[in-house]
Amino acid sequence: MSEILTLGEPIVTFTATDLNAGLVDSINYYKFLGGAELNVLIGATRLGHTTDYISQVGADPLGQFTIKEIARHQVGNQYISEDAKHWTAFQLKELVDQGDPKTFNFRKNSAAAHLTPDKIDAIDLTTTKMVHLSGIFPAISVQARETFKYFAEKVIAQGITTTFDPNLRPALWATESEMITTINTLAKYGTIVLPGIDEGEILVGTRDPEAIADFYLGNSERTTTVVVKLGTKGAYIKSKSGESTIVPGFKVAKVVDTVGAGDGFALGLITALIEGATMTEAVTRGNAVGALQVQTTGDNDGYPTQSELAEFLSSNVQGVRK
Repeated sequence: MSEILTLGEPIVTFTATDLNAGLVDSINYYKFLGGAELNVLIGATRLGHTTDYISQVGADPLGQFTIKEIARHQVGNQYISEDAKHWTAFQLKELVDQGDPKTFNFRKNSAAAHLTPDKIDAIDLTTTKMVHLSGIFPAISVQARETFKYFAEKVIAQGITTTFDPNLRPALWATESEMITTINTLAKYGTIVLPGIDEGEILVGTRDPEAIADFYLGNSERTTTVVVKLGTKGAYIKSKSGESTIVPGFKVAKVVDTVGAGDGFALGLITALIEGATMTEAVTRGNAVGALQVQTTGDNDGYPTQSELAEFLSSNVQGVRK
């Protein structure tokens, strides 16, 4: 029983320790656990909220590692099942000192891709305040997509607020057109939809934040708010009532690695809303967590505790670094 739930695929990541050497020439790697949806829960837990992760791993050492690591991060693992017939997904990741590192995934036919709807029936939603949905899990297989829909419909039937992050991963889709059609259909499950501006260009055909927001507001009766992530410029909010505003981002001295920034934004927004913040205040927190994350090399190493977040907000103002 927890405040925040999400459904996803955990990725055991082997990250190179040879800086800027690339995946071919890197020899040394260290192992850690990642996955976009899991990142959100790790960060939310760090901010003091109770969380549970829904997934499936293989009956293999990486699966055992996954369950232990999730517990170490104090994320609930009671809804993680084991599949003896399929393996736990993993990836190789470059170490870079700036920008986006390249990755290579080993996730086709994984255990998570075979998660079935009957596992969803065991989930207790009694204390759940928000559910985070991502476009990654339904991309890994047709089975995962059906389970995603089953879960989303169960959540909606309970009247629980949902966030939906497109989290585009083109490599996981057969064609771009299938990706666009499916993601825009699944976005209808989101009370709050969180596209990035680059994603909006792909999914909607424009980089105009208001046009992107208008598309998703008109896409579903359920969607009440759209927040378009603008990168260093912050985020644009538009609600069903027509109110709109831009919330500036936070400048950082150096962007080390952008992985996990979007997940940081989501967890910042979700936790703030649960704590009673306004949407503008929630987006400000999302911008702050994202800014902290891009200054680290890991997938979630930059996510703050409440005291670290308070310190960052007190020593930084939006758009300006003191």
